[in-house]
This record gives sequence, structure tokens and C-alpha cells, in this order.
Amino acid sequence: MSESSNATGRTATKRLLTQNSDLRRIGVFNWTLPAFVIEMPDGSHFNVCPQAGVCAQLCYARVGTYRFKNVRAAHIRNLLLCRDNPEEFERQMTEELTHKRYVGKWIRVHDSGEFFSDEYLLTWLRIMRSSPGVRFYCYTKEISRFRRLVANDPPGNFLWCYSLGGKEDHLIDLSTERHADVFPNVEALIAADYTDQTESDLLSVLSESPLVGIPANRIPHLLKKQGQETFGSLQRARDEKLRAKKARAGQKFALAH
Repeated sequence: MSESSNATGRTATKRLLTQNSDLRRIGVFNWTLPAFVIEMPDGSHFNVCPQAGVCAQLCYARVGTYRFKNVRAAHIRNLLLCRDNPEEFERQMTEELTHKRYVGKWIRVHDSGEFFSDEYLLTWLRIMRSSPGVRFYCYTKEISRFRRLVANDPPGNFLWCYSLGGKEDHLIDLSTERHADVFPNVEALIAADYTDQTESDLLSVLSESPLVGIPANRIPHLLKKQGQETFGSLQRARDEKLRAKKARAGQKFALAH
């Protein structure tokens, strides 16, 4: 939470946490970063989602309102704060979460963006432990990072759901570990025995079944690109192509030597 002066000269409070239309409906607040590779103000590029796979080409957070100039600027400000000044980010976020509006509420960490580094994830874990009256959840494709830093000793007020479509999908036990897959429609996810989370995004971490199905956003060109596949099936197909390519390269190397 920071302060700035408005046109009247009064000090206005800028909150770090916001609410998009879907999350506002269920009383959830969210923290947002840019998605995937972003151009920074100095002209450099930064990958906010290091483990993104096929999801990067089908991401709702790279189209529509997320591309509005003011929205992109706000998300980049968030990234600059937590990446370049993590101590100040931790201070501001921890302070903001003491406000009564957040008592008993859920915070979705990243409706866009990801835990891009160990330091950043550890910062969030400290924030969560410092805010026991608030509950937190997220989707993540950072499977190995979570297993190293979170899984063995998670904050008691934090739940997460692995998300398919990333480069570490193969690390997830799809039969037992909670995960989400994006389907072309509700009928497809029901047919695959996944739980539909359309009613509430919180079902991603609160549903009885660990198999969470998300109907794809109704964005025509992304729906066309996805076809009848899921993010998970598209990623498996990509992984198989990469394995076959590496195998052929290995065979050529062996024959040449």
C-alpha cells in the first residue's frame, strides 16, 4: 500500500490488491503481475512465467483488457516493486493486509503472472505467515520450485493448485496431486471426470476432487487455436515432439562418432 497526492491535494491510498470482475463476485482479492515475457521500461525483457509452455500462446492475460495501456503500466509497476525492491514490497503488502477489509478473506496470488524466482516465492511465504487472519491461494506451474520451498512446510493459510500447460507438467502425478487443466468447454471437462470450477475460482483449492477443470475463456482466436485439446494434452504433445527430436539428434551424433 502506497500513497500519492490526487488533484485536490489530498493523499490518496493506492492499494496493492485489487479485484477483477470474476473474483469480486466471490469476494476474493488478487495480486497481479504481467504474463510471460514482458518488455520493461528500460527496454529489457523479463520472463515472469519461467515454466510456461503451451499456455503462453493461449493465455487470456496477454489479450483484451490486460493489454490496455493503463493496465499494463499498473502490472509493470507491481513487477518492478516485487522484483527490484522485495523488502519494500514485503513491507507494503504485509501492512496492507492488516486492514479489516481482508480479515477472513481470500487472496489469489497472481490472476496473471507467476512465482518467477525463489526469492519472490519466499517473500510471499513470509507475508502469508505474517497475516494469519487472511487466506491465500494460487495456481502455479512452478512445480519443482514449490516442492523445494513450499510443500514440506507450507503456511497454514495457503493452498495451491498446480496448473497444466507448463514445462514441468511431467512432474505432476495426475491421479493424486491437485491440478487444473483448461478444457475447450464444460462438457469436455465433465466427460474427463474433472470438477467444474466455473461457480467459484476457490474450487481450484477447495473442491473435494483434486482434478480441477477450467472451461477456456470465450476468446474466439484462442478457442480456435486450442481446438478440442486441453492445455495438458497440448503440452504432452509438445513434450513428445521434443523427446523425438532429441532422440533423432542423439542417433545422428552416435552414427557420426
